[in-house]
Amino acid sequence: MVITSPRRVRRTGNRTSTRHLLRRSHFGGSKAHEWHQRRLHKDAKVLIAQITDLHIGFSGSETGGYNTHRLKAVLDRLVDGPNRPDLLLMSGDMTEFGDLQSYTRLAEMVRDCPFPVAPMVGNHDMRAAMFEAFPDCPDNGGFVQYAIDLGPLRVLVLDTLEEGRHGGAFCAARAAWLSAELAAYPDRPTVIAMHHPPFESGIDWLDSDEREPWIARLIEAVSGHAQIKGIVAGHLHRPIHTLWEGIPVTVVGSTAATVALDLNPVDPDRPDGRAMISAELPVYALHRWDGRRLVSHTEPVGALDALARYDEAFQEVVRVIVGERPD
Repeated sequence: MVITSPRRVRRTGNRTSTRHLLRRSHFGGSKAHEWHQRRLHKDAKVLIAQITDLHIGFSGSETGGYNTHRLKAVLDRLVDGPNRPDLLLMSGDMTEFGDLQSYTRLAEMVRDCPFPVAPMVGNHDMRAAMFEAFPDCPDNGGFVQYAIDLGPLRVLVLDTLEEGRHGGAFCAARAAWLSAELAAYPDRPTVIAMHHPPFESGIDWLDSDEREPWIARLIEAVSGHAQIKGIVAGHLHRPIHTLWEGIPVTVVGSTAATVALDLNPVDPDRPDGRAMISAELPVYALHRWDGRRLVSHTEPVGALDALARYDEAFQEVVRVIVGERPD
C-alpha cells in the first residue's frame, strides 16, 4: 500500500494503484504481512484509521516538539489499542512549514507501524520535500493522488494542494483522474480521502467558498457515482459531519491543536479577541466498512479514566442489551 519506507521506490505513472503492495511486507515483517493477507479478502470488514493536521515542525526543529509528542501518543494508541487498522491515512498538513527535516522526522515516526501508512498533502505541505522523505508515495503527474485497493473497499486519495494558497485546489487534470477512476470501477464501494472539505462549515475564517471553481470540478467528477460511500477530510481541526452532494462527509479533528468552535462571522479588519485555537486532546478517527455502510468513530487520546469495565458487575448490562437483538 502506500509506503513509508525510504528503502523502496516505485512510481507507477498516471494510473497509480497500490494493490501490489498488499502482497509485500513493508511495515513490521512477515507477521504484519500475514495479518493483512488474512484480513483483506474480498468479504472482510475494513478498518481505516485517519490522522490529520499533524503540523510537525511547528515548535521548531527539536525532536521533542509539542505536536510531535501528541502525534506519538496517537500512534501508540493505534499500535497498542484494541482496534488495529488495515490502513492509516495521514490526510494532509503533515508538517507546518513543508520542510524536509520535518517530513523525515515524520517518516521515522511511522516507519515501524504494523499497518500501511498513506501520506497526503494539505495547504501546509510541499510536494517535493514530501516525495523525498516518502519516496514510495505514488507521484501522479506531480500530484499526490492515487488509488488504494483494500479488497472490499477502494480508497481514492486526492491532492487539493495549491502551493502558496491556504484554500483548496482541484485542477482539470486531477478531476479527470478522479472521473476515470470512478468510471473504471462503478461497482466497487469507494471512499474519497482529501485534505480540504468541499463545503462551508460555519467556521468563517477557515472555510472554502462553495462557489470556488475547484469545488465545481469536484462536484462534476463525483456526480452520478453511487459507489462513493463517503468522503473523509481534515483541515478544519474539528470533528464535523455533513451530507454533501448526497455523500456523507466526515472531517476529522487534528492531532495538533483544535480550532475553537465559534460560528460567528469574522471581520478581517477588526480583531475581536475571540478564541481561535484551543489545547484539547489530540484525536484520530476510525472508519469501519462493514460491506453496507461506512461508520466513523472519533477518539481523543489522553489521560481519561475508565468509568466502567467489562467485569462480572457489568456483565448483566451487556447481556440485557445483546439479548434484545433478533435471533
